[in-house]
Amino acid sequence: MIPARYGPALFSLILSGTMSLLMSGIATYRSLPPHQGFVGPWMNAWLTAWLLAFPAVMLAAPLARRAVAWLTTPRTTGPHHP
Repeated sequence: MIPARYGPALFSLILSGTMSLLMSGIATYRSLPPHQGFVGPWMNAWLTAWLLAFPAVMLAAPLARRAVAWLTTPRTTGPHHP
């Protein structure tokens, strides 16, 4: 198993890989003519996007966590509080 201290980096790696795979797939599909190959150009676009997405997520995740903490209120204890 991977030590917990690497959790944030692993989270960023998985999130950036998944999101860049999906987004590059959509963009590649929309930009290619129907008769052209899809998988090769998609994989090229994905690897390029992932190289940029991973450090972007590493930088953005802590900022997003702070923004969420600032925008939300802590939950109060007790069964009747929403």
